[in-house]
Amino acid sequence: MYDRFLADPNSVAESWREFFADYQRSAVPSVATSAPPALVVATPDIDAEATPLRGAAARIVANMEASLAVPTATSVRTVSARLLEINRAALNESLSRSSGAKVSFTHFIAFAIVKGLAQIPSMNASFVEAVDKKGTPGIRRHEHVGLGLAVDVERADGSRNLLVPVIRDADTMDFRGFLLAYEDLVRKVHAASFGADDFVGATVSLTNPGTLGTVQSVPRLMAGQGAIFGVGALGWPAGFEAADPRALAELGVGKVMTLTSTYDHRIIQGAESGLFLKFVAECLTGQHDFYDEVFAALGIPYEPARWLRTETPRRTKATPSGS
Repeated sequence: MYDRFLADPNSVAESWREFFADYQRSAVPSVATSAPPALVVATPDIDAEATPLRGAAARIVANMEASLAVPTATSVRTVSARLLEINRAALNESLSRSSGAKVSFTHFIAFAIVKGLAQIPSMNASFVEAVDKKGTPGIRRHEHVGLGLAVDVERADGSRNLLVPVIRDADTMDFRGFLLAYEDLVRKVHAASFGADDFVGATVSLTNPGTLGTVQSVPRLMAGQGAIFGVGALGWPAGFEAADPRALAELGVGKVMTLTSTYDHRIIQGAESGLFLKFVAECLTGQHDFYDEVFAALGIPYEPARWLRTETPRRTKATPSGS
């Protein structure tokens, strides 16, 4: 950015011009007697024994370094997963008698996220560096959702790589179409049959380290996207893991998971992120006809389980005989 300013001050925003007006690089100038001082450019230390990062791994390095320029904040919400567990089990039991397909927790959560973005569309936006020749920053509000799916790929040598294919126009699909598009992309990634077009068009991303037991994640937000969502492990609240399930049922204690929303704070505010997570949590606990829509899209011939508050009858004191 500073190099651009030196070449043409009008190529950067006015706020940057004010900042760079008295800015000095931290590098120490090299003094010469017959020429003006020249800046010393630091060169990285060379480690000839290290393994070079190339291809997708090198691209990840570039993306991570670019992400450092994005000012982010993160919202966190713990969500009850009891109804999610029950309805997933019922749905998969029905599918096992027909197509044999299976629906994962991530499928449900990803679809709820798409629904949340439709409800809180301000989350589906991206920051623009300049909208005019003056360098005025702006915001691009996307008409449709491009959902990037972070897929962990293990190579034959045991090393791992992260690829992020994109479900484009995810908001236009019912659950059946969304499920098919999701599985098609994951299949391409694991079979290495994907093309460049499969990684284009992400407006937001989803990562699920909860499958590895991670309770909560605050992932890096890529430049050009407005938000990235992390899904934590589904399990019993801390301290209840070894308790008797029957006792937990009597207490109304169920499994939970943590959802995070990391967003570009230049264009998205905390209240919007909080409202988004609230809507997603409501979907996963049966509100907004979420499970009804899922079951109907897959042709399940019965109703999903409903969320009901447990009511424990009050005990009355025994009345002494004869009174």
